[in-house]
Amino acid sequence: MNTYVLDACALIAVLQDEAGSDKVTSVINMAYIGKAIVLMNKVNLLEVYYDVYRLRGKEQAEIILFEMKKIPVTVISDFSDDIFHEAGRIKATYKISVADAFALAQASVTEGFLLTADHHEFDIIEKKDRIKFDWIR
Repeated sequence: MNTYVLDACALIAVLQDEAGSDKVTSVINMAYIGKAIVLMNKVNLLEVYYDVYRLRGKEQAEIILFEMKKIPVTVISDFSDDIFHEAGRIKATYKISVADAFALAQASVTEGFLLTADHHEFDIIEKKDRIKFDWIR
């Protein structure tokens, strides 16, 4: 069974019905039937929350959090020392945000796939690192 880690852009693609949303929905549907594990770090969920809050207001942002509890995505609130150290290594090695470092670390430590569309951020990492990616577009 594959493990997938959502970054913010993957969830935003679904919320805004963007290109690639079908890929994310397919992975979430696999989790519904027990054929995949889907994770999202709370730091990455924060990115979605503040994006929705900024564009649509607090009420809509809170609805997103409520709806997240209904789908088979495990939101990781605490992080292990392994995640901490791996996020630190990634952040020190590549010029990326802390949130991206956590998403990458979660994928790396769980040996999962980072579900993302952020080629401009991650293409170089895919070429140089052992982290696995599943591109939504």
